Amino acid sequence: MSTRVLVVDDTSLFRRIVTDALAGIPGVEVAGSASNGKLALSRLAALQPDLMTLDLEMPEMGGLEVLEAMKAASFTTQVLVLSSHTTRGGAMTIKALELGAFDFITKPQGGTAEENLLQLRDRMMPILRSFERRREIRDILKNGANLPLAGHSAPQPPRPAPAVRPAAEAAPSARSHRRTGSPLIVIGVSTGGPAALAEVVPALPAHLAAPVFIVQHMPALFTQPLAQSLQSKSAIKVKEASDGEMAVAGCVYIAPGGRQMKLTPTPTGGIQIRVNDDAPENNCRPSVDYLFRSVALHFPGRAVAAILTGMGNDGAQGLKMLKRGGCHSIAQDEASCVVFGMPREAILTGMVDTVVPLKGIAPALLRAIEEATP
Repeated sequence: MSTRVLVVDDTSLFRRIVTDALAGIPGVEVAGSASNGKLALSRLAALQPDLMTLDLEMPEMGGLEVLEAMKAASFTTQVLVLSSHTTRGGAMTIKALELGAFDFITKPQGGTAEENLLQLRDRMMPILRSFERRREIRDILKNGANLPLAGHSAPQPPRPAPAVRPAAEAAPSARSHRRTGSPLIVIGVSTGGPAALAEVVPALPAHLAAPVFIVQHMPALFTQPLAQSLQSKSAIKVKEASDGEMAVAGCVYIAPGGRQMKLTPTPTGGIQIRVNDDAPENNCRPSVDYLFRSVALHFPGRAVAAILTGMGNDGAQGLKMLKRGGCHSIAQDEASCVVFGMPREAILTGMVDTVVPLKGIAPALLRAIEEATP
């Protein structure tokens, strides 16, 4: 089953580069193109593609207006945003994801047309594969079949689901570890994250008895508007983390895009946030494993950890380290994920206590914090 794509950009050269990049991905068919939002809407209706690549800054009708019109008209075509790597581009991209865009990539900066084509192809290929997998899941759920947890091939007889370790059967170290301080929440998320966080974070109370630390895979200039957007919807305080600041309960800290975030203890028992330019891990900066490892090292037994929708395996190894010291762990289920990669890899470690749909993440976090609070 091929994926039919509509390419929308106001620049003819970039439309051609995107079209050629897509044409080099097996199983992808470019159904057509459009130079502005109005044309895009008419071609959506005529061509009914599976996916649309969408520029946000266009004349006549911009990308955000297109997404609003698609929502009002109940279009089912999914959208991959191609964003400029600017402060304005970051804010617009967060809004686009809130309006239902599947994912985003930043446009290449500089380079030759051939170099840009190869960069785009490399960035789009894993996203297209994840999109195909998501289509398979929707079809399976629509037809009432069992939900397989395998990779990207056509549905086969379902493999056994990864075992979820009940809390009562956690590793001995997790059961026996005595808490030495108040709890904290750590969350890792990637593809589909802004929409997932928009469900989870506003459900947290203003006076939560724990600080919350989030790694969302994003480049620089994108996490500040994400924090601002979440703050506008939430009673709890939400901010982009700053190097050296002291964490307090009842605040959500988002790792700055393109940088690493870790937690260190102070002599008085506080939690200090450190933001730096250490090397990427799992090709990610910020990295979930990087954050989780620091918590496992310095605050054993105090974490409640959640792995949400995302591509790849970032967070799985860090979760193992957290469980050695004692933590409660939660993963988002496949049916509610945009991409099941990160939660699936976490589940396969055997260290996940609870698997719940997206709407159940916040209640699960709150229950775990209530049980963990001295």
